[in-house]
Amino acid sequence: MTNAGSVRELADGLRLRLIAPDDAPRLMALHERLSQHTAYQRFFSIMKRLPINWAHFLANVDYQTRLALVIDAPGPDGRDVIAVGRYEPTGDPEVAEVAFVVQDGWQGKGLGRLLLRELLAAATTRGIRRFRAYVLADNVRMLRLLSRYTHLLERKLDTGVVELLFTPR
Repeated sequence: MTNAGSVRELADGLRLRLIAPDDAPRLMALHERLSQHTAYQRFFSIMKRLPINWAHFLANVDYQTRLALVIDAPGPDGRDVIAVGRYEPTGDPEVAEVAFVVQDGWQGKGLGRLLLRELLAAATTRGIRRFRAYVLADNVRMLRLLSRYTHLLERKLDTGVVELLFTPR
C-alpha cells in the first residue's frame, strides 16, 4: 500500500488504507474502545482519552518519513478504525520506529501481521531498510509477531521494555 488514496478491500467488509487527516476523530474513538491493557501496551501509559492534539499529530503524516496504515470496518456511524500500524523517523534516516495497535475484539485475526507486512513494504519503497520497535516485555503477541515475521538484528531489555532492531524477512 504505497499510493495515497488507495484502498484495499479485505474480507468481512474491512479495508486497508493510508491514514488521512480526517481520521483524527476515528483515532480518538479507537482509543476509547481499547481495553486499558491494550492502550497501555501501545502508549506505555494510562490515558482516559487520546488527546486531540495527539490524534491530530498521528493522523497527519507526510507519507514518506512518517506513514500510517489503518484498517477500518463498517460501524454504526460510517467506518470505524480498528487497527493502526505506523512508522516514525529516528535519528538515522535508514531506520524507522514502528508501532501497532489492534482493537481488542479484532486481535488474533491476522490484522497485525497484515499491517506489519504492508507497512514494511511501504517503508522499503521509501528507502527505509531497518526498523526499531519498543515493546513491553509482557506483550508476548507483539514480540512473537516481530520475531516470526522479521529478521531480528538486536534485542535489548531495559526496565521492562524490549528494544528490537530488525529488517523485513
